[in-house]
Amino acid sequence: MGQQLGKSLIILGALLIIVGIVLVYKDRLPFLKFLGHLPGDVAIEKENFRFYFPIMTSILLSLFLSFILWLFRR
Repeated sequence: MGQQLGKSLIILGALLIIVGIVLVYKDRLPFLKFLGHLPGDVAIEKENFRFYFPIMTSILLSLFLSFILWLFRR
């Protein structure tokens, strides 16, 4: 139990580091500029109101992270 928890925390920490690096260097990486602007992302702008819900970006990131976690479990 303790060993499995330790491995899980290490993987979670590594994923958080990777996400942090991606967020810092997102503007410099041309293949990441489309994130948040995919077809299917909902953006509503009115005079005093702005609503943004990145549905397609969330689905894409979920599939990617599921694949990465599936690889670690194999």
